[in-house]
Amino acid sequence: MIDLGLIDEWNPAPGRMVTWVAAPESVARAAEAPVHPAPPSHQQEEYLRLANRHAGADFRYSGLCLVTVELPMGDLDRAAMTRSINAFLLRHDTFRTWFAIDPDGAIRRHLVDADVVDFVPVDYGEIDDAEAIREHVQKTTPGPFQWDCFSFGAIEHGESTTVYLAVDHLHTDGLGQYLSCSDLAYLYAREAWNVGDMLEPAASYLGYCTAERAHTAAMTLTSSGVRKWLELIRGNDGELPSFPLELGKRSDGYNRSAHRTITLFAEADARRFEKACRASDAEFVGGIFAAAALAEAELTGGDYYFGMTPISTRTSAAERASVGWYVALVPVAFPIATTSFARAVAVAQRAYENGIRLAPTSFHRVLELLPADTDLDVRPGWATPMISFVDARDFAGHEFFDLVRGGIYANRAASEEVLVWINRMPSETTLSVIYPDTPVAHDSVDRYIHAMRSVFTAVAEQSR
Repeated sequence: MIDLGLIDEWNPAPGRMVTWVAAPESVARAAEAPVHPAPPSHQQEEYLRLANRHAGADFRYSGLCLVTVELPMGDLDRAAMTRSINAFLLRHDTFRTWFAIDPDGAIRRHLVDADVVDFVPVDYGEIDDAEAIREHVQKTTPGPFQWDCFSFGAIEHGESTTVYLAVDHLHTDGLGQYLSCSDLAYLYAREAWNVGDMLEPAASYLGYCTAERAHTAAMTLTSSGVRKWLELIRGNDGELPSFPLELGKRSDGYNRSAHRTITLFAEADARRFEKACRASDAEFVGGIFAAAALAEAELTGGDYYFGMTPISTRTSAAERASVGWYVALVPVAFPIATTSFARAVAVAQRAYENGIRLAPTSFHRVLELLPADTDLDVRPGWATPMISFVDARDFAGHEFFDLVRGGIYANRAASEEVLVWINRMPSETTLSVIYPDTPVAHDSVDRYIHAMRSVFTAVAEQSR
């Protein structure tokens, strides 16, 4: 069972806590690392600038991703785990880099030598309060402008052990979080039990960032992908899409995050829903956007759907084995000219496929190309709603998801829009939402979830 939510909702059992953090000498030497020519990815640069603009917030503004799993073993080999953690950090070069913003505003990457990386265990003894454990994890994991913005830990409960990885969003995406778990499991098996190395070679994230920038540097306002993005935004009155209902956001301060997760389907109904999609030459993901569009039409009476979805930009086997932030945000836009799911899903599928074609054209780069007097109303720090779909059944080892207790959590950071994750697991499909924690938003999100679930349920029922 995999839980999804905010770190505030993680309730680890009490136990003896060990945390792996960078040794003081390692931190000092890393601070002296020279500048490396590989730029941040477009996604990383926007993230860092946003974090820097809000450095004065009285809470962690940047994203912290926490992955946990409870193992049915109480005899964790700490020396083997120490070797596994350091091997993991050396396997993925994103973890050997840190960033600084120069006085001229340029963001520079620094690369830490491999022999500098040294994470060591610190024993904190027995902790019997889940809130204290949560607070400890967040306090011992620095923010994105420090090299060691990731930490590891174990809570030994006697007959079982909860292992966790906490990493700033700067270095990871959804697939990266899964890869981190599987890599650490394989590395620990190698170090503790001399199991052969089963990991495929991982690509360099620095190489990916360099290639991305080389590709987008050649773009101009006349490039086909740029022109398509601008056509979509201008067709939306010069604005990015926004959530279709009121959110009641405060304008005099930060809006913190709230979370809800519901079950959409048991797997039998998910298969029925997928069957209905395929009957219209579409896939499950097309059905998701058709359901979203029909729900919005019901709630607002609108006749046009414009949403965003994150797409993995990994293109090779080595990149699919690499931890990093390999994501592009792409549009899904189409007219809502029918209340028939069969017709809507066919249109939604084509719109999704058209959106994927824009993945190499980073929207961040599109905004860089706009003249100062642009007619588009897109401000620094822009936010837009998104719907993400992950079919976790594609992951190696997915057959164990229902046998272990794990979790994927985010910190309660700032929230300006509604972010939806639909995750298809082996036994069920869930819908999770992160949104501004306001009374108005709670009501609006409730209405939105109810409308979407009604579409999903009706389609599955009709396919029985």
